[in-house]
Amino acid sequence: MRKFLGPDKYQQPEDDKRVQQELRARGKLPHHIAVIMDGNGRWAEERSLPRAAGHQAGIASLRDVTRSSRELGIGYLTVYAFSTDNWKRPKREVSMLFRLLVKMLRDEMQEMLENGVRLKTIGQTSLLPKSVQEELNRAIERTSKNKGLTLTLALSYSGRWDLVRAMQAIALEVRSGKISPEDISEEIIRSSLTTSEMPDPDLLVRTSGELRLSNFLLWELAYSEIHVTKTLWPDFRREHLYEAIREYQTRERRFGLTGAQLKKNKDDVSPEHQSYVEKLISKITRG
Repeated sequence: MRKFLGPDKYQQPEDDKRVQQELRARGKLPHHIAVIMDGNGRWAEERSLPRAAGHQAGIASLRDVTRSSRELGIGYLTVYAFSTDNWKRPKREVSMLFRLLVKMLRDEMQEMLENGVRLKTIGQTSLLPKSVQEELNRAIERTSKNKGLTLTLALSYSGRWDLVRAMQAIALEVRSGKISPEDISEEIIRSSLTTSEMPDPDLLVRTSGELRLSNFLLWELAYSEIHVTKTLWPDFRREHLYEAIREYQTRERRFGLTGAQLKKNKDDVSPEHQSYVEKLISKITRG
């Protein structure tokens, strides 16, 4: 089984470079892509394999998506690796998942360092086995100064948990008199979430054809474009990611405005100010 980010001396093929150039030429790329990686178990069952085989095969998909995202210049990639509900799975499967995670972190560290990939996590990582916490902390520390793609693993994560946690923190601020209830705003809520240091996702990709958010980034996905594919996660590769990005580039992101308003606003801006306005809008919508 090939590894995640590639101690196999990976080199990007020239034809793939051309595809990526075409994507850049088509339009604006998403700055932050979130992925619900679904279908590992189903993939294994369809092949009469143990579920562990599906999870292991899914690592190859994560490797390829991470590589291609980095090559495209995507700033943030956030993947739903283990939800709070996943604790309900058989203990043997959960234990195997964490062993795979530790092995992946060790195997792929060198390429993450060589290519500027910064690792982060969100979720209740204090609930993970001690050995997993230690391996994650080492990987996060070693990649903390990298300036390229930020790869965030959502581990023991729940969107509702994060919102409850944020509300509790804000309530303590109110009780201590640091802020009043009237001061509570979207920005204060956003700054209290574990995702406060990253922009909201521009694009959400969900594999295996399921049409639900599964308690993932509930606040942050408010204005994200959603791409659903029937492809199971272990079969998902960069060509599927490119398909999602192409679809994203055809969407008109209105943020509550009408299409006519967007066009008028764009037409009213002089060419010399267009890039400045686009940057300003991007900064506002991404927090």
